[in-house]
Amino acid sequence: MANTVISAEIRERAGKGAARAVRRAGMVPGVIYGAKQEPVLFQIDPRPLVKLLHKQGFFSHILTVEVGKEKYEVLPRDVQFDKVTDVPIHVDFLRFAKGQTMNVEVPVSFINEEKSPGLKKGGVLNVVRHDVEVICAPSAIPEELVFDLTGVEVGDSIHISAIKLPKGVELAITDRDFTVATVAAPSALKSEENSADGEDEEEATEE
Repeated sequence: MANTVISAEIRERAGKGAARAVRRAGMVPGVIYGAKQEPVLFQIDPRPLVKLLHKQGFFSHILTVEVGKEKYEVLPRDVQFDKVTDVPIHVDFLRFAKGQTMNVEVPVSFINEEKSPGLKKGGVLNVVRHDVEVICAPSAIPEELVFDLTGVEVGDSIHISAIKLPKGVELAITDRDFTVATVAAPSALKSEENSADGEDEEEATEE
């Protein structure tokens, strides 16, 4: 998702009562904070916000928010949803300073599934982490972290060390080589193994 520009209106008042009034008017209240500057209160049409929310990596992409005559480079940090309707009811954007780094969740993806012997045998790709937390400057946030499944067998684990991180990007977790995904045995193979184990147990009992 490229750097997207969204338009917003200045919101004059803070507080729960003011936020409820904004929602009654069909808008979503929000705030831009960070970079040691005063927060900016705004309200936004929910339609472009919902479209962005449906795209992968919403929380790891820089947005340009136009509030009145001002433009702010921000990262989405939090969205609150109505418990009944599941529509957004508040959004927080983080404004960042030059040279600042931040923790961001980056989605993972996989390539060359057709080159994995384990998947060819009917194995199942079990994704343990759909996102990996990294530390980097906003301008260096990767679109995704891509893992190559070439040669991966049934029972293999894909660890974070299997990928070379882009320049300027560091892992938030550095004390272990954590698992991103595994290739599990297909159900049919598991059933065969269980049946074989049961037969072995019966033979052992008869002996």
